[in-house]
Amino acid sequence: MSTNIQEQERKSGWRTIKRVLPALWPEGETWVKRRVVIAMLALLLSKLIAVYTPIIYRDAVNALSGEGVSNLMLGAVGLTVAYGMARIFSNGFQQLRDAVFAAVAQRALRKLALETFTHIHKLSMRYHITRKTGGLSRIIERGVKGVEFLLRFLLFSVGPLILELALVAGIFFFLFDVWYLAAVVVTIGLYVWFTFTVTEWRVKLRREMNDRDTDANQKAVDSLLNFETVKYFGAEGREAARYDAAMEGYESAAIKTASSLAFLNFGQTFIITCGLISVMTMAAKGVQSGALTVGDFVMVNAYMIQITMPLNFLGTVYREIRQSLVDMGEMFNLLGQPAEIEDRQGAGPIKVTGGKVAFDQVYFGYDTERPILKGVSLSVDAGETIAIVGPSGSGKSTIGRLLFRFYDVSGGSVTIDSQDVRDVTQESLHRIIGVVPQDTVLFNDTIRYNIAYGRDGASEDEIIDAAKAAQIHDFISALPDGYETTVGERGLKLSGGEKQRVGIARTLLKDPPVLLLDEATSALDTETEREIQSALRRAGEGRTVITIAHRLSTIADADSIIVLEDGVVAEQGTHEELLKLKGRYASLWMRQVTEEDAA
Repeated sequence: MSTNIQEQERKSGWRTIKRVLPALWPEGETWVKRRVVIAMLALLLSKLIAVYTPIIYRDAVNALSGEGVSNLMLGAVGLTVAYGMARIFSNGFQQLRDAVFAAVAQRALRKLALETFTHIHKLSMRYHITRKTGGLSRIIERGVKGVEFLLRFLLFSVGPLILELALVAGIFFFLFDVWYLAAVVVTIGLYVWFTFTVTEWRVKLRREMNDRDTDANQKAVDSLLNFETVKYFGAEGREAARYDAAMEGYESAAIKTASSLAFLNFGQTFIITCGLISVMTMAAKGVQSGALTVGDFVMVNAYMIQITMPLNFLGTVYREIRQSLVDMGEMFNLLGQPAEIEDRQGAGPIKVTGGKVAFDQVYFGYDTERPILKGVSLSVDAGETIAIVGPSGSGKSTIGRLLFRFYDVSGGSVTIDSQDVRDVTQESLHRIIGVVPQDTVLFNDTIRYNIAYGRDGASEDEIIDAAKAAQIHDFISALPDGYETTVGERGLKLSGGEKQRVGIARTLLKDPPVLLLDEATSALDTETEREIQSALRRAGEGRTVITIAHRLSTIADADSIIVLEDGVVAEQGTHEELLKLKGRYASLWMRQVTEEDAA
């Protein structure tokens, strides 16, 4: 890995740590600070007892062997009990620390997860159509787990380990001599150098494994979401091969990661064992010469084993912290994505007096090099119905997306009751516009839940009234589970017409003054379309309605029809007026009538 990339990762790691650390000491949340202090005190007591425990062990051995100074009132049995109690108290304080800190870690985890989830919903349509849902979910999942790990081990592993090693080094220096201290310092130094060097190499391998894992997950989610399409084209084998190819890449990366872990573990064990042998050899010589007791030899061994455990753990902790920083870096990069469509400073809620919608010289393109709308102007008075027709690519659906403010116009303005949609809050704008899309997507929940989604807190009577208005109440009542019937993933257990009616009921429950019908019946058969049309006409009563239509027969009674072509308004008028013009609309009408007669 190049020095430049390492430097960027180091900076990214510090930025990530700075984002997380405030969760340990948040402003105005005394209970969190209190728990952190209690957890730290429990940690300190645990380490002090742990460091003193081998000394009790030494005294017990000396008491049993009759060596050393023994003014020990407790005697061998008492010291043995004291040794056991010390171990119990050391572990007890550790568990108290974990129990007290759990609420702090989970609070931070929950807040960051919610912040990320909320931010994703704020990101623009442009961002979401370029990202894959499976990849996003994995980034959040790994990032949140990384937060929990980092909080726990930054506080309870690195600092305590340094404290414990310093105490043990001091004991070796004062109770024995400088060579014991030198042996411990060299061992720790070599161990840390080896661990950090190999782990830096492993992080690159782990990142590759993560990328492969994300890619495989994206392919699996994408394939399952398109289950019907896979079946239609008999592509199960093709999809399996595609997924297996992704998993093959993951397998290769995972093998490299596992092999590098084995190398790291062996290297760590080799260094620690060499250090243990050197210190124990010095202690054994001291016992032979009479300078040390057998209890001292046992104590040295106990200390070396005691520091071996956290040192081995340091390898794991450092490795996981580095990985957590990578995972969290991806999540914080996601949080750093600009929302693109944001409320202006001081934006207030929209005030609807009638629901008049106007597009004034609107210019827009999803790509700056490919303009879609080229100066479109149109107006819909309150309570009127306007229909927009035209060939594919003319900009019909773009009109709806700009009205809902999924995107901002490049030029001109979109207003509702003379208020520019960019000057009001998105939340209030979305509340006053109801949309029935071409393909209504439902949550994998009950029919009741999907209809009630139209307005939070709607009563049972209101849900039923909306279903009746959408002409689906009788169908629901005839089902064995009625309104508690689950609709399946994306509503696949319902037919196209049933899904559309549920979507209409949901929108009616929302009760918006402005209604956008985005080719709401174009995916349905003619008979179902006629049934849905009556529900849509009822839905549009008393509302400003913009209908984006494919079948002209469904919009013949609109107050005004606009023909879009190549991003401009080619024709405008009522059905009869446009037929008399014998222009683009009349040509489209005659073609569709001929096709229907032929059918």
